[in-house]
Amino acid sequence: MATFLPSLASLRAFEATARHLSVTKAAHELSVTPGAVSLQVRELEQTLGVTLFERRPRQLVLTEDGSSYFWTLRRAFRMMREATEELTARKRAPVLTVSCTPTFAAQWLVPRIGAFEQQVPGIDVRISTTNRLTDFENDGVDVAIRHGLGRYDGLVSERLIDDDPVPVLHPALKQKRPLDTPADLAAHVLLHDVHRQDWRLWLDAAGADHVDPGRGPVFVNSNGAIEAAKAGDGVALVRLSLVMRELAEGVLVAPFPEGVMTGLAYHLVYPPAALDRPPVAAFRAWIIGEARAEQISEHLAVKTPKKPTLKAVQ
Repeated sequence: MATFLPSLASLRAFEATARHLSVTKAAHELSVTPGAVSLQVRELEQTLGVTLFERRPRQLVLTEDGSSYFWTLRRAFRMMREATEELTARKRAPVLTVSCTPTFAAQWLVPRIGAFEQQVPGIDVRISTTNRLTDFENDGVDVAIRHGLGRYDGLVSERLIDDDPVPVLHPALKQKRPLDTPADLAAHVLLHDVHRQDWRLWLDAAGADHVDPGRGPVFVNSNGAIEAAKAGDGVALVRLSLVMRELAEGVLVAPFPEGVMTGLAYHLVYPPAALDRPPVAAFRAWIIGEARAEQISEHLAVKTPKKPTLKAVQ
């Protein structure tokens, strides 16, 4: 014979009131009125035939029976919440968190991520943009894309895109103010991002000793320098992968596409155990494929008449 159980509503009202020792706070949690909570608790006491609370002026105190009943119910409600969370989690899409710089996200990843979501549906992709180093465990990040030499202790680092900086400008500005040799940059405004030393390295490699690498406005990130170049405000020195779309569409031109060999590149970085998760393994396979296709098509987007090859920066 089944044992009689009080209503779930009255049990919830009692558990919340006992936990807060406040009818008002319990009512707020349950989204009902304090009067409704008080009524449900009294109905529970009548049903059980016991007193659960000592009702003192402006104070509730659990009786011995109430305290014992509360701790049992509290464990039961916790088990129900955990079982519900476990059940619903199975039906939720797995989350994949990718960390990268704001510029890389805006110029490279975001325009392409739709292709990944179509190729591998059912994954909740979240892009976290930051310029700081990633703490995978504390930041809840699965994979990161970082620009550098690819040396990250304790992490797997895979080279994605060889990415040397190249000068870019609006076609109309180039037509108005010719830029046939690096020396012609002396007549142009130089646009800088936070990597201000890049212009000095590039000009040194190009042999343009008389061009002042320090002049011109500085932007917080490459996005600002790229937008200024698109507006015809000057010549930006940016990583080639960030302007592939603009070059292909003719919004920008790269008069010296050979670049400067710096050894820097974009790398896919992740903890060794990250590939145990299918969403991470799928993203790795997709982005490596995209990066290879990018490198193959790169020379088509920047195809221009032959220019003097720039010597490498050591």
